[in-house]
Amino acid sequence: MKKYDDNTQCIHGPAHFDDPHGALTAPLYQTSTFKFKDAAQGAARFAGEESGYIYTRLGNPTTRELEQKVAALEGMDDVAATATGMGAVSASVLSFLQQGDHLIASSALYGCSFALFSHMLPKFGIDVTFVDMTDEAQLQAAVTPKTKMVFAETPINPNMTVLDLSMIGRFAGQHKLISVIDNTFLTPLLQKPKQFGIDIVVHSATKYLNGHGDVVAGLVCGCAEHIELIKLTVLKDIGATISPHDAWLINRGLKTLAVRMARHCESAQKVAEFLEKHPKVSQVFYPGLPSHPGYKYLGEQMKGAGGVIAFEIAGTLAQGEAFINATELCTLAVSLGDPETLIQHPASMTHSPYTPEERQAAGISDSLIRISVGLEASEDIIADLETAFKSI
Repeated sequence: MKKYDDNTQCIHGPAHFDDPHGALTAPLYQTSTFKFKDAAQGAARFAGEESGYIYTRLGNPTTRELEQKVAALEGMDDVAATATGMGAVSASVLSFLQQGDHLIASSALYGCSFALFSHMLPKFGIDVTFVDMTDEAQLQAAVTPKTKMVFAETPINPNMTVLDLSMIGRFAGQHKLISVIDNTFLTPLLQKPKQFGIDIVVHSATKYLNGHGDVVAGLVCGCAEHIELIKLTVLKDIGATISPHDAWLINRGLKTLAVRMARHCESAQKVAEFLEKHPKVSQVFYPGLPSHPGYKYLGEQMKGAGGVIAFEIAGTLAQGEAFINATELCTLAVSLGDPETLIQHPASMTHSPYTPEERQAAGISDSLIRISVGLEASEDIIADLETAFKSI
């Protein structure tokens, strides 16, 4: 089949859906189970001797359309769709690690990923070491004979640190580790980790891939062997399966992903430049700014800097809270990738599973504020922030 540009793939996917009734939009298969023509066919499908659908926890045509479309965008063999982003993170880890194994993870991660690794995995006898992955020496020092996997995000949530994917891919290959990267912040339109030797890519599809703030879902992208294992073990038996309706909504959202990401990036750049010049801001963390260490990765590793900005108020925690409370257009809410601009305080919200000491080690200060720049006019977003600054 002809290989299309990513912008086209977002709309059409790897194969245009052929509906027997001629529907332009692929239908929603809102069903829990699928009927067999006879007992022999049911037995053959359960035995894996015949392809076809059995039960939506094991597969569904609407879900499959989403999986195939995102696999094409990430340049991966296949995808497993999950009920939440954390379902994707859990599946990517629990499918390959067992008691006695060791995981190396980035010291800065989304709060619930950190909680899974620091609090839950040790209960099952899986050891985790957190390191600063901007420093390859720390990665090399963390390897043990029991190390099986390395897990990171880039840019990192919430402080927007950018990691060197080529270095991580090379390191994982050197030690025969499975490498996992959370690509939620940039989407496959702006970053394709597989190109740098990464084995598995996860997404919170709740965010940019859906793009409308009305779904929670996740995706695990990888080689056919890895995805088959995930589907036949963790997804089948633990059951973090996406609903067909949520998959249908994400398929709809993907059709506008390219134009949305362009707008998010364009507006975020303007907001970041405004914040960097503001006298009440002590520091801005956005890879699109030449002052950011991750700026050097634009062009090769990253096609764009994304729509999320973190910054620190030049003042007290109380002043930071007053600033957030004074915004009117910006919505005080967690998550990102929505049409609305969202503003939140990581230390007390998304990254509250960290202790103060752990936050400090991860570079998450008490004064850090995160903004997911939405699709509103950038002039209106900036004006809202300027008004809020006047309140502190």
